[in-house]
Amino acid sequence: MTQMKLAIQPYIQPGRRVHLSGIGGVSMCPLAEVLHGMGLQVQGSDMSDSATVEHLRSLGIPVHVGHVAQDIQGAEFLIRTAAIHDDNPEIAAARAHGIPVFERAEAWGAIMQQYENALCIAGTHGKTTTTSMATHIFMAAEKDPTVMIGGTLPMLHSGYRVGRGDTIILESCEYCNSFLHFFPTVAVILNVEADHLDFFKDLADVEHSFRAFAQLVPPEGHVVANADDPGVREALEGIDRFSFGLEAPEADCRGVNLRWDHGLPSFDVVIRGQVYTHLDLQVGGKHNVYNALAAASAAYLLGIPGGAVKEGLEAFTGAGRRFEYKGEYNGAKVYDDYAHHPGELHALLDMARSLGYGRIVCAFQPHTYSRTKALFDEFVQELRRPDVVILAEIYAAREKNTIGITSADLAREIPGAICCPTLEAVTDALAQAARPGDLILTVGAGDIYTAGEALVRRR
Repeated sequence: MTQMKLAIQPYIQPGRRVHLSGIGGVSMCPLAEVLHGMGLQVQGSDMSDSATVEHLRSLGIPVHVGHVAQDIQGAEFLIRTAAIHDDNPEIAAARAHGIPVFERAEAWGAIMQQYENALCIAGTHGKTTTTSMATHIFMAAEKDPTVMIGGTLPMLHSGYRVGRGDTIILESCEYCNSFLHFFPTVAVILNVEADHLDFFKDLADVEHSFRAFAQLVPPEGHVVANADDPGVREALEGIDRFSFGLEAPEADCRGVNLRWDHGLPSFDVVIRGQVYTHLDLQVGGKHNVYNALAAASAAYLLGIPGGAVKEGLEAFTGAGRRFEYKGEYNGAKVYDDYAHHPGELHALLDMARSLGYGRIVCAFQPHTYSRTKALFDEFVQELRRPDVVILAEIYAAREKNTIGITSADLAREIPGAICCPTLEAVTDALAQAARPGDLILTVGAGDIYTAGEALVRRR
């Protein structure tokens, strides 16, 4: 928690010295670069050297490897990533010396107040893809946006960019209510489902968080919401919003004349009865039609012409770890996807079935013990759908297994499922299963992708 509930805004000023703990992280590195560009004296630490750390050093930002108390010397305040806890030596030293410690989300919230447009994209699923789509649109419109994505966008060769335009585009996560530190002028809500139940009590608690996020938008701003999603409708009851959808006739932005060609959608984007643009997407799945409608809605509200929406979205081929092609093994195509919630698995498998492969071979790595337990029946239901299921052990992430659940518990409920103790064993099982014409999927938010990468290297 933030020390003494101080506001971070007075500290985000040119000349002030800030230490970033975990500076090499996916949203900490762009934060460091933005603060450096605003004239703050930025320093930081990370657990290891990396290309990201070297990039920051090339900008003149000193980065120490490891976390030790003396590294914060001279700092007037600290910003930490969510992975840095109170027992970290740097955090403990800051507390001991009365140096304020802020969360990463608080810093991004303060920064976005410097921009005329703060486009914040939230939802249980689809945040990374939709933020990436919006980035493509605003780049096509030559708006030079600042961007923070929770994944890699091939166009950027990273998950962020620091622009000089009047718009900042941020992926906005509900976990630990992080996005409630933000100041959106346009808040996009893609969908609302039960997730992160190690923090939220239940679905109603999740809906309450998204409602609070929508209420952060000022009167002159816009809430953009999925009219077809029941969780969104429940969360936003009584809140004025610009809606998008495929089914709800009252939606402000609708996907019309939807057609599929080899698994890829084409459709008209119709806004309040007028055709805004026509899209031929290069990413499959109904969920990506919704993501595109969300990005197009936000662009429309921010004055982007339909031609730039078309140019940007038709050039989009996916974000990193979102149905990302890895290669081929024994005549089977190997793809990787970040899906780690039953709803995401459902969308992924629906899309996979539409592509015309012979069999779907799915290697799934559950992510966190709490999510696996809370959504156990839903995971079983989805994992019965592929032709072959290979289960890696649960990826712990931030947790310890106090629940006593394992992937073997899932395997017992899934006929024919193969349970593997290591990722090397997953690769072996994939190699044995692979047939020409198969679609092989490595799926999960942990390190399951390494199993697929090892498989294609066996050629």
